[in-house]
Amino acid sequence: MLIMPHEEQAGFARRRLSKRRSFLHGHDTDDRGWTPLHIGARKGNLREVKRLLNEGMDANVAALGPKLQGITPLHLAAEGGHLRVMDVLLEHGANIDSRTKGACGWTPLHLAAKERNKEAVRYLVENGAFLPADINDTRFNPPVHYCPGLEWAYEELKRLQENSSSSSEMSYSSEN
Repeated sequence: MLIMPHEEQAGFARRRLSKRRSFLHGHDTDDRGWTPLHIGARKGNLREVKRLLNEGMDANVAALGPKLQGITPLHLAAEGGHLRVMDVLLEHGANIDSRTKGACGWTPLHLAAKERNKEAVRYLVENGAFLPADINDTRFNPPVHYCPGLEWAYEELKRLQENSSSSSEMSYSSEN
């Protein structure tokens, strides 16, 4: 049995308690800088993601690890194509256009496109993810050659725009 002076025991107990508190508030991270919410989103674990969000974790918590700094749980859910997890994250205020830190500034749409996950790309575009009017717009980093799947996102955006304009034309013509 370990015997410690009373002051050391109290400090040891406080350290253990503060670690638990930081876990509940999303400050515990792994070697990638990921919180439990990042891990749950990456795995598509809807139950765990809901639990963590209901306990107060921030849907926009950014990883500060050595790679892809600033990656959020929505980035990871989009990359994995976990639509239901993406939906819950957005309901809890996740930023659909959040960007990673660094020169490229990847968005969840970039990662879904990079993985050629059409369902995730469609979901993000339908829910308002930013896509400039021109695929060659250099303000939209990273450029298309990093994400060939973005070409499909433009086709999907065009289809959505055509559908919305044709439905508004139909409602206008039915009023006359």
